Amino acid sequence: MISPRPQLNGISMYSPGKPIEELKREKGLTKILKMASNENPFGYSSLVDQAVQKEMTELTRYPETTSPALGVKLANRLDVKPDQLIFGNGSDEIIRLLTRSYINEGDEVVMASVTFPRYKTNVLIEGGEPVEVEMVDGTHDLTSMLREITHKTKLVFVCNPNNPTGTIVKEEQLERFIEQVPPHVLLVIDEAYYEYVDSDEYLETLPLLEKYPNMIILRTFSKIYGLAALRIGYGLMAPEIVQELLKVKDPFNVNRLAAAAASASLDDDEFLHNTILKNQEGRTQLIKGFKEMGLSYFPTQTNFIMVDVGRPADEVFEGLLDKGVIVRPGHLMGYHSMLRVTIGLKEENEVFLDGLKAILHPRVSQSTE
Repeated sequence: MISPRPQLNGISMYSPGKPIEELKREKGLTKILKMASNENPFGYSSLVDQAVQKEMTELTRYPETTSPALGVKLANRLDVKPDQLIFGNGSDEIIRLLTRSYINEGDEVVMASVTFPRYKTNVLIEGGEPVEVEMVDGTHDLTSMLREITHKTKLVFVCNPNNPTGTIVKEEQLERFIEQVPPHVLLVIDEAYYEYVDSDEYLETLPLLEKYPNMIILRTFSKIYGLAALRIGYGLMAPEIVQELLKVKDPFNVNRLAAAAASASLDDDEFLHNTILKNQEGRTQLIKGFKEMGLSYFPTQTNFIMVDVGRPADEVFEGLLDKGVIVRPGHLMGYHSMLRVTIGLKEENEVFLDGLKAILHPRVSQSTE
Protein backbone atom coordinates (compact mmCIF):
# COMPACT_ATOMS: atom_id res chain seq x y z
CA MET A 1 0.00 0.00 0.00
CA ILE A 2 1.42 3.39 -0.99
CA SER A 3 1.58 5.74 1.98
CA PRO A 4 0.08 9.23 1.74
CA ARG A 5 1.94 12.34 2.85
CA PRO A 6 2.49 12.29 6.63
CA GLN A 7 0.77 15.67 6.90
CA LEU A 8 -2.55 13.90 6.23
CA ASN A 9 -2.27 11.76 9.36
CA GLY A 10 -4.97 12.76 11.78
CA ILE A 11 -6.90 14.87 9.24
CA SER A 12 -10.49 13.80 8.74
CA MET A 13 -12.80 14.46 5.83
CA TYR A 14 -14.87 17.62 6.34
CA SER A 15 -18.12 16.76 8.10
CA PRO A 16 -21.00 18.68 6.52
CA GLY A 17 -24.50 18.90 7.92
CA LYS A 18 -26.45 15.67 7.62
CA PRO A 19 -27.92 15.42 4.09
CA ILE A 20 -31.72 15.49 3.73
CA GLU A 21 -31.68 12.41 1.52
CA GLU A 22 -29.73 10.40 4.09
CA LEU A 23 -32.13 11.25 6.89
CA LYS A 24 -35.12 10.31 4.76
CA ARG A 25 -33.62 6.87 4.18
CA GLU A 26 -32.64 6.35 7.81
CA LYS A 27 -35.88 7.47 9.45
CA GLY A 28 -38.40 6.71 6.71
CA LEU A 29 -39.54 10.33 6.79
CA THR A 30 -40.93 12.24 3.85
CA LYS A 31 -40.64 15.80 5.18
CA ILE A 32 -37.26 17.00 6.42
CA LEU A 33 -36.29 20.41 7.74
CA LYS A 34 -32.59 21.21 7.34
CA MET A 35 -31.32 23.92 9.67
CA ALA A 36 -27.70 22.83 9.90
CA SER A 37 -25.61 24.40 7.15
CA ASN A 38 -26.39 28.14 7.35
CA GLU A 39 -27.94 28.13 3.89
CA ASN A 40 -30.33 30.94 2.94
CA PRO A 41 -33.91 29.73 3.50
CA PHE A 42 -35.22 32.72 1.56
CA GLY A 43 -33.68 31.51 -1.70
CA TYR A 44 -31.79 33.72 -4.11
CA SER A 45 -32.49 36.73 -6.31
CA SER A 46 -35.03 36.23 -9.10
CA LEU A 47 -32.49 37.88 -11.42
CA VAL A 48 -30.26 34.82 -11.09
CA ASP A 49 -32.55 32.52 -13.09
CA GLN A 50 -32.38 34.63 -16.24
CA ALA A 51 -28.63 35.18 -15.92
CA VAL A 52 -27.93 31.46 -15.51
CA GLN A 53 -30.25 30.49 -18.37
CA LYS A 54 -28.46 32.92 -20.67
CA GLU A 55 -25.07 31.53 -19.67
CA MET A 56 -26.24 27.96 -20.36
CA THR A 57 -25.67 28.62 -24.06
CA GLU A 58 -21.93 28.90 -23.33
CA LEU A 59 -21.45 25.62 -21.47
CA THR A 60 -19.09 24.27 -24.12
CA ARG A 61 -16.63 27.09 -23.45
CA TYR A 62 -14.24 27.49 -20.52
CA PRO A 63 -14.84 30.53 -18.31
CA GLU A 64 -12.36 33.38 -18.11
CA THR A 65 -9.78 32.41 -15.54
CA THR A 66 -10.15 35.45 -13.26
CA SER A 67 -13.82 36.44 -13.81
CA PRO A 68 -12.80 39.97 -14.90
CA ALA A 69 -16.30 41.34 -15.65
CA LEU A 70 -17.54 40.31 -12.23
CA GLY A 71 -14.37 41.76 -10.73
CA VAL A 72 -15.00 45.20 -12.22
CA LYS A 73 -18.62 45.18 -11.11
CA LEU A 74 -17.83 44.10 -7.55
CA ALA A 75 -14.88 46.50 -7.31
CA ASN A 76 -17.16 49.42 -8.23
CA ARG A 77 -19.69 48.32 -5.63
CA LEU A 78 -17.09 48.01 -2.86
CA ASP A 79 -14.99 50.99 -3.96
CA VAL A 80 -11.83 48.96 -4.41
CA LYS A 81 -9.61 48.30 -7.43
CA PRO A 82 -10.25 45.18 -9.53
CA ASP A 83 -6.67 44.02 -9.02
CA GLN A 84 -7.38 43.77 -5.27
CA LEU A 85 -9.92 40.99 -5.89
CA ILE A 86 -9.59 37.27 -6.41
CA PHE A 87 -12.49 34.84 -6.83
CA GLY A 88 -12.58 31.30 -5.59
CA ASN A 89 -14.66 28.13 -5.63
CA GLY A 90 -16.19 29.40 -2.43
CA SER A 91 -14.07 31.48 -0.07
CA ASP A 92 -12.85 28.08 1.20
CA GLU A 93 -10.63 27.84 -1.87
CA ILE A 94 -8.98 31.17 -1.13
CA ILE A 95 -8.04 29.86 2.33
CA ARG A 96 -6.37 26.93 0.59
CA LEU A 97 -4.60 29.22 -1.87
CA LEU A 98 -3.24 31.28 1.01
CA THR A 99 -1.81 28.30 2.88
CA ARG A 100 -0.46 26.78 -0.32
CA SER A 101 1.27 30.05 -1.21
CA TYR A 102 2.65 31.10 2.16
CA ILE A 103 2.98 28.14 4.54
CA ASN A 104 6.18 26.11 4.71
CA GLU A 105 6.66 23.10 6.96
CA GLY A 106 6.93 24.25 10.57
CA ASP A 107 5.41 27.69 10.01
CA GLU A 108 2.84 28.69 12.62
CA VAL A 109 -0.68 29.98 12.06
CA VAL A 110 -2.66 31.58 14.89
CA MET A 111 -6.43 31.05 15.11
CA ALA A 112 -9.23 30.69 17.64
CA SER A 113 -9.83 27.30 19.23
CA VAL A 114 -13.41 27.08 17.95
CA THR A 115 -13.75 28.58 14.51
CA PHE A 116 -14.13 27.58 10.86
CA PRO A 117 -12.31 24.22 10.69
CA ARG A 118 -10.86 24.64 7.21
CA TYR A 119 -8.24 27.06 8.57
CA LYS A 120 -6.65 24.33 10.65
CA THR A 121 -7.06 21.62 8.02
CA ASN A 122 -5.35 23.59 5.27
CA VAL A 123 -2.51 24.59 7.57
CA LEU A 124 -1.92 20.95 8.49
CA ILE A 125 -1.98 19.84 4.86
CA GLU A 126 0.90 22.20 4.11
CA GLY A 127 2.89 20.97 7.11
CA GLY A 128 2.23 24.08 9.17
CA GLU A 129 1.52 24.27 12.89
CA PRO A 130 -1.89 25.57 13.98
CA VAL A 131 -1.69 27.62 17.18
CA GLU A 132 -5.17 27.53 18.67
CA VAL A 133 -6.12 30.14 21.27
CA GLU A 134 -8.97 29.50 23.70
CA MET A 135 -12.03 31.67 23.23
CA VAL A 136 -13.76 33.80 25.86
CA ASP A 137 -17.55 33.47 25.94
CA GLY A 138 -17.58 32.25 22.35
CA THR A 139 -15.52 35.20 21.12
CA HIS A 140 -11.94 35.54 19.87
CA ASP A 141 -9.46 36.46 22.59
CA LEU A 142 -7.41 38.90 20.53
CA THR A 143 -5.10 39.82 23.38
CA SER A 144 -4.03 36.20 23.83
CA MET A 145 -3.83 35.68 20.07
CA LEU A 146 -1.45 38.61 19.80
CA ARG A 147 0.81 37.06 22.44
CA GLU A 148 1.07 33.89 20.36
CA ILE A 149 2.51 35.69 17.33
CA THR A 150 6.25 35.00 16.97
CA HIS A 151 8.90 35.09 14.25
CA LYS A 152 7.52 31.70 13.14
CA THR A 153 4.02 33.04 12.55
CA LYS A 154 3.01 33.42 8.90
CA LEU A 155 -0.78 33.78 9.10
CA VAL A 156 -3.46 34.80 11.59
CA PHE A 157 -7.14 33.97 11.04
CA VAL A 158 -9.95 36.00 12.59
CA CYS A 159 -13.46 34.87 11.68
CA ASN A 160 -15.73 37.88 12.22
CA PRO A 161 -18.58 37.11 12.72
CA ASN A 162 -17.28 33.79 13.96
CA ASN A 163 -18.51 30.45 12.71
CA PRO A 164 -19.82 28.52 14.65
CA THR A 165 -20.54 30.86 17.57
CA GLY A 166 -21.98 33.82 15.61
CA THR A 167 -20.18 36.37 17.80
CA ILE A 168 -18.23 39.41 16.65
CA VAL A 169 -15.07 41.07 17.85
CA LYS A 170 -15.87 44.65 18.76
CA GLU A 171 -14.65 47.50 16.59
CA GLU A 172 -12.11 49.06 18.96
CA GLN A 173 -10.58 45.69 19.91
CA LEU A 174 -10.20 44.52 16.33
CA GLU A 175 -8.75 47.78 15.05
CA ARG A 176 -6.20 47.79 17.86
CA PHE A 177 -5.34 44.17 17.03
CA ILE A 178 -4.87 44.98 13.33
CA GLU A 179 -2.50 47.80 14.27
CA GLN A 180 -0.34 45.45 16.36
CA VAL A 181 -0.07 42.45 14.02
CA PRO A 182 3.50 42.60 12.63
CA PRO A 183 3.76 43.47 8.91
CA HIS A 184 5.50 40.16 8.15
CA VAL A 185 2.31 38.28 9.20
CA LEU A 186 -0.70 37.96 6.92
CA LEU A 187 -3.90 38.78 8.80
CA VAL A 188 -6.94 37.06 7.29
CA ILE A 189 -10.33 38.40 8.39
CA ASP A 190 -13.08 36.05 7.26
CA GLU A 191 -16.34 37.97 6.81
CA ALA A 192 -18.51 35.27 5.24
CA TYR A 193 -21.51 36.51 7.26
CA TYR A 194 -20.71 40.21 6.89
CA GLU A 195 -24.04 41.21 5.32
CA TYR A 196 -26.05 39.90 8.28
CA VAL A 197 -24.32 42.13 10.84
CA ASP A 198 -26.45 44.91 12.35
CA SER A 199 -24.28 45.81 15.34
CA ASP A 200 -22.95 49.35 15.71
CA GLU A 201 -19.80 47.82 17.26
CA TYR A 202 -18.68 46.02 14.09
CA LEU A 203 -15.53 47.22 12.33
CA GLU A 204 -15.74 48.11 8.64
CA THR A 205 -12.46 46.64 7.42
CA LEU A 206 -12.48 47.63 3.75
CA PRO A 207 -11.29 51.21 4.41
CA LEU A 208 -8.23 49.75 6.18
CA LEU A 209 -6.94 47.73 3.23
CA GLU A 210 -4.72 50.49 1.89
CA LYS A 211 -3.21 51.21 5.30
CA TYR A 212 -2.45 47.57 6.12
CA PRO A 213 -1.09 45.71 3.06
CA ASN A 214 -0.78 42.52 5.12
CA MET A 215 -4.56 42.36 5.68
CA ILE A 216 -6.85 40.07 3.69
CA ILE A 217 -10.66 40.07 3.76
CA LEU A 218 -12.74 37.05 2.72
CA ARG A 219 -16.40 37.17 1.73
CA THR A 220 -18.82 34.91 -0.13
CA PHE A 221 -21.93 34.63 -2.28
CA SER A 222 -22.90 31.37 -0.54
CA LYS A 223 -24.68 32.85 2.47
CA ILE A 224 -26.89 35.89 2.12
CA TYR A 225 -26.95 35.72 -1.68
CA GLY A 226 -28.11 32.08 -1.56
CA LEU A 227 -25.64 30.68 -4.09
CA ALA A 228 -24.16 27.92 -1.91
CA ALA A 229 -24.49 25.23 -4.60
CA LEU A 230 -22.62 27.29 -7.20
CA ARG A 231 -19.56 27.80 -4.97
CA ILE A 232 -18.27 31.32 -5.41
CA GLY A 233 -16.50 33.54 -2.89
CA TYR A 234 -13.89 36.28 -3.06
CA GLY A 235 -10.93 37.80 -1.31
CA LEU A 236 -9.83 41.43 -1.04
CA MET A 237 -6.14 42.12 -0.56
CA ALA A 238 -3.06 43.87 -1.87
CA PRO A 239 -2.53 43.27 -5.62
CA GLU A 240 0.86 41.72 -4.86
CA ILE A 241 -0.81 39.00 -2.79
CA VAL A 242 -3.41 38.40 -5.49
CA GLN A 243 -0.62 37.77 -7.98
CA GLU A 244 0.94 35.13 -5.74
CA LEU A 245 -2.38 33.34 -5.28
CA LEU A 246 -3.00 33.32 -9.03
CA LYS A 247 0.15 31.24 -9.44
CA VAL A 248 -1.36 28.34 -7.49
CA LYS A 249 -5.03 28.79 -8.42
CA ASP A 250 -6.65 26.25 -10.73
CA PRO A 251 -7.14 27.85 -14.17
CA PHE A 252 -10.96 27.69 -14.33
CA ASN A 253 -11.92 27.53 -10.67
CA VAL A 254 -15.07 29.69 -10.96
CA ASN A 255 -17.52 28.36 -13.53
CA ARG A 256 -19.59 30.49 -15.90
CA LEU A 257 -22.89 29.86 -14.13
CA ALA A 258 -21.49 30.90 -10.77
CA ALA A 259 -19.99 34.12 -12.10
CA ALA A 260 -23.22 35.01 -13.94
CA ALA A 261 -25.32 34.30 -10.85
CA ALA A 262 -23.04 36.38 -8.63
CA SER A 263 -23.12 39.28 -11.05
CA ALA A 264 -26.92 39.22 -11.23
CA SER A 265 -27.16 39.04 -7.43
CA LEU A 266 -25.28 42.32 -7.14
CA ASP A 267 -28.09 44.02 -9.07
CA ASP A 268 -30.81 43.05 -6.60
CA ASP A 269 -30.53 45.19 -3.48
CA GLU A 270 -34.19 44.58 -2.68
CA PHE A 271 -33.58 40.84 -2.24
CA LEU A 272 -30.58 41.59 -0.02
CA HIS A 273 -32.56 44.02 2.11
CA ASN A 274 -35.54 41.66 2.47
CA THR A 275 -33.29 38.77 3.46
CA ILE A 276 -31.65 40.88 6.15
CA LEU A 277 -35.03 41.90 7.59
CA LYS A 278 -36.43 38.36 7.53
CA ASN A 279 -33.29 37.02 9.17
CA GLN A 280 -33.57 39.61 11.94
CA GLU A 281 -37.21 38.61 12.50
CA GLY A 282 -36.24 34.93 12.64
CA ARG A 283 -33.40 35.68 15.04
CA THR A 284 -35.82 37.49 17.35
CA GLN A 285 -38.28 34.58 17.11
CA LEU A 286 -35.68 31.97 18.09
CA ILE A 287 -34.24 34.07 20.91
CA LYS A 288 -37.74 34.58 22.34
CA GLY A 289 -38.28 30.81 22.24
CA PHE A 290 -34.95 30.13 23.95
CA LYS A 291 -35.72 32.62 26.71
CA GLU A 292 -39.12 31.02 27.31
CA MET A 293 -37.34 27.66 27.76
CA GLY A 294 -34.71 29.21 30.03
CA LEU A 295 -31.87 28.48 27.59
CA SER A 296 -28.73 30.57 27.17
CA TYR A 297 -27.18 31.30 23.79
CA PHE A 298 -24.34 33.20 22.18
CA PRO A 299 -25.27 36.69 20.91
CA THR A 300 -25.25 36.23 17.15
CA GLN A 301 -24.67 38.57 14.22
CA THR A 302 -25.25 35.87 11.61
CA ASN A 303 -28.00 33.67 10.17
CA PHE A 304 -27.50 31.02 12.86
CA ILE A 305 -27.52 30.74 16.66
CA MET A 306 -25.67 28.51 19.11
CA VAL A 307 -27.95 27.58 22.00
CA ASP A 308 -27.02 25.74 25.20
CA VAL A 309 -29.51 22.92 25.79
CA GLY A 310 -28.07 22.09 29.23
CA ARG A 311 -27.34 18.45 28.48
CA PRO A 312 -25.26 16.44 25.97
CA ALA A 313 -26.18 18.08 22.68
CA ASP A 314 -25.80 14.90 20.64
CA GLU A 315 -28.79 13.42 22.50
CA VAL A 316 -30.95 16.42 21.61
CA PHE A 317 -29.58 16.36 18.07
CA GLU A 318 -30.71 12.73 17.67
CA GLY A 319 -34.10 13.57 19.15
CA LEU A 320 -34.58 16.35 16.62
CA LEU A 321 -33.56 13.99 13.82
CA ASP A 322 -36.41 11.70 14.86
CA LYS A 323 -38.71 14.67 14.32
CA GLY A 324 -37.19 15.36 10.89
CA VAL A 325 -35.20 18.44 11.96
CA ILE A 326 -31.48 18.62 11.12
CA VAL A 327 -29.30 20.97 13.17
CA ARG A 328 -25.58 20.97 14.00
CA PRO A 329 -24.51 19.25 17.23
CA GLY A 330 -22.06 21.26 19.30
CA HIS A 331 -19.80 18.36 20.23
CA LEU A 332 -18.44 18.57 16.67
CA MET A 333 -17.42 22.16 17.39
CA GLY A 334 -16.10 22.05 20.93
CA TYR A 335 -19.32 22.88 22.76
CA HIS A 336 -20.79 19.63 24.05
CA SER A 337 -24.03 21.05 25.41
CA MET A 338 -24.81 23.37 22.51
CA LEU A 339 -26.58 23.14 19.17
CA ARG A 340 -26.04 25.43 16.19
CA VAL A 341 -29.26 26.11 14.35
CA THR A 342 -29.69 28.04 11.12
CA ILE A 343 -32.35 30.75 11.25
CA GLY A 344 -35.15 29.56 8.98
CA LEU A 345 -38.54 30.65 7.74
CA LYS A 346 -41.05 31.59 10.45
CA GLU A 347 -42.83 28.24 10.23
CA GLU A 348 -39.51 26.36 10.20
CA ASN A 349 -38.40 28.14 13.36
CA GLU A 350 -41.70 27.17 14.98
CA VAL A 351 -41.23 23.50 14.10
CA PHE A 352 -37.69 23.55 15.53
CA LEU A 353 -38.74 25.31 18.73
CA ASP A 354 -41.68 22.96 19.25
CA GLY A 355 -39.42 19.94 18.70
CA LEU A 356 -36.77 21.29 21.05
CA LYS A 357 -39.36 22.03 23.74
CA ALA A 358 -40.84 18.54 23.39
CA ILE A 359 -37.40 17.01 23.98
CA LEU A 360 -36.27 19.26 26.82
CA HIS A 361 -39.64 19.68 28.58
CA PRO A 362 -41.78 16.71 27.52
CA ARG A 363 -44.37 17.05 30.32
CA VAL A 364 -44.95 20.74 29.62
CA SER A 365 -45.26 20.04 25.89
CA GLN A 366 -47.77 17.23 26.44
CA SER A 367 -49.91 19.34 28.75
CA THR A 368 -50.22 22.10 26.17
CA GLU A 369 -51.17 19.81 23.29
